[in-house]
Amino acid sequence: MSSRISAAMWNQLFQMSARAGMGLQSQIRQMLVSAILDERLMRGAAVPSSRELAEGLGVARNTVVLAYQQLVDEGYLIARERRGYFVNGDILAPRVGSQHAPAHDTPEWVAGTIAPRDPATPDWEGRYVVRPSGQRNIVKPIDWQKYQYPFIYGQFDPTMFPTADWRECCHKALTVMEIRDWAPDMIARDDETLIQQIRTRVLPRRGVWADADEIVLTNGAQQALYLLADLLVGAHTTVGIEDPGYPDARNIFAIRTPKLVGLPVDASGLPVDDRLSQCDYVYVTPSHQCPTTTTMPLANREALLRRAETDDFVVIEDDYESENSYSDIPIPALKSLDRSDRVIYIGSLSKSFAPGLRLGYIVAPAALVAELRALRRLMIRHPSAFIQRSFSMFLALGHHDALLRRLADTYAKRAEVLSAALAAHMPEVSFVHVKGGASCWVQGPPTLNANVLAARAKSRGILIETGDIFFMGDSPPLNRFRLGFSSIRLEHIESGIIALAEALRETMLEG
Repeated sequence: MSSRISAAMWNQLFQMSARAGMGLQSQIRQMLVSAILDERLMRGAAVPSSRELAEGLGVARNTVVLAYQQLVDEGYLIARERRGYFVNGDILAPRVGSQHAPAHDTPEWVAGTIAPRDPATPDWEGRYVVRPSGQRNIVKPIDWQKYQYPFIYGQFDPTMFPTADWRECCHKALTVMEIRDWAPDMIARDDETLIQQIRTRVLPRRGVWADADEIVLTNGAQQALYLLADLLVGAHTTVGIEDPGYPDARNIFAIRTPKLVGLPVDASGLPVDDRLSQCDYVYVTPSHQCPTTTTMPLANREALLRRAETDDFVVIEDDYESENSYSDIPIPALKSLDRSDRVIYIGSLSKSFAPGLRLGYIVAPAALVAELRALRRLMIRHPSAFIQRSFSMFLALGHHDALLRRLADTYAKRAEVLSAALAAHMPEVSFVHVKGGASCWVQGPPTLNANVLAARAKSRGILIETGDIFFMGDSPPLNRFRLGFSSIRLEHIESGIIALAEALRETMLEG
């Protein structure tokens, strides 16, 4: 082909550009853009003729012609009559020359060794104020979808994703009128239509009523916790945390205060006792306690609110997995019982739908929400306005409610199969009966080390989550683990438990 790139290289670039769901024209376009921007093609260089490239790649000539025309329209190529197509040198004009790039082709770089630190460079180790990387966190394999038995929590099931419904809402959000509405910088505002949907469609299911100025959107429930900790927690603030509890909440609060109080949970979740009196804030997951999945009874919720008033502390309610209840009579949220603004409510819109969308919210007094908006502006200004508008339509068209019904039915069936399989094949363990959500908390024999079990199980295509990460302190119990079932197929659950039971017995014999 008439270019400094060989035919074999064009084929290699074409294969590298291939993605699931991408058409041939888009692949050719991406291949050429990469070749130009990565400077594989020199400025002014000729690209192969449409016939030549089509023959080399084994595609229709018209496909190449359309890709070339699009790249001409966007300034990547220049068409010269009877001469062909050439790289537009101006497309690279704003770029700093490659001669300024660091020389990464030295033997030390290739060998993977690290050269001694230049004394002139900053000592980053000495500059860190905090070290988040040193905290204990839940770790999930990136390639979890390749495992036959992924008993991990918090990942979606591709077979349950409402692709057509979500695509419809995204398309509606991309009309000219809608783009004019959400494309400008919203600064500290949120999409009014989504706030309205949360007020009228989402919160009432939990018995919560709020005005628009009492709701602020976040990049997932996790950012909601971070904002609250930034705004309300200082070095002398005492925060009560469920033990075991949500590790990321613990880590977020621990960055800001050393005064964390572990509150051991029981069969009813967080106990309401004198230990709460020392707290300024109490973080709680009453709907489905993380990780035990127990639900706080109504009487305990009312007692917690009375205690908050008496001892003057504020409750941070993470309504974790409340949307995935199998009961026809759900217990009302703490916030719905709150009459004195003692409860800050955190919810998620995307956790069950698609965790990668990262869309959550906080319900709190208007004055507090105003400060949260001001703080959020300094961090990210606002979550993606396009995602907000698309999700607003997803709610308004009833897709979200329909999805939750399907998920509840699917999860209930998976929970039933999982419970039966544990009872039949793993009599050595005890577990909390699953009444909602998408995970099961399991306790093994006292001598079990779940970390050893998890490693053995992983080598057999089984993923489980060890339980020690959820506990505070330096000596957490090692015989607990969590089995998630949001992303494992129903027909794989029992065979996965049978395989896990074999791994458990081998672990116990060797231990």
